[in-house]
Amino acid sequence: MSNHVILYIACKNNKEAILISNKLVSSKMVACANIIKDVTSIFQWKKKLNKNKEVILLAKTVYKNIKRIEKIVKKLHSYDTPCVLFLEIKQGNRKFLNWITKNT
Repeated sequence: MSNHVILYIACKNNKEAILISNKLVSSKMVACANIIKDVTSIFQWKKKLNKNKEVILLAKTVYKNIKRIEKIVKKLHSYDTPCVLFLEIKQGNRKFLNWITKNT
């Protein structure tokens, strides 16, 4: 398994994404976060088709922080079942990957 991962979180709004990003970056759980606003999400929830505006939070981190990140996000997130995914980075700019390691 690679040492580096991308964190993907769907947030209720920009305020929530900023709150979570600030906590994760300031605690050195992630090296940096990107917030993508105005995403349309279509999904089934409680047997009902939903279409909502959401904000996507992407962050770069290392594998060892996954459990602590998930705990922090669950505490700060407004959803009952937040989307918190970790995607393995197989390759990338070595200097950037080293920067992620240094900042987490």
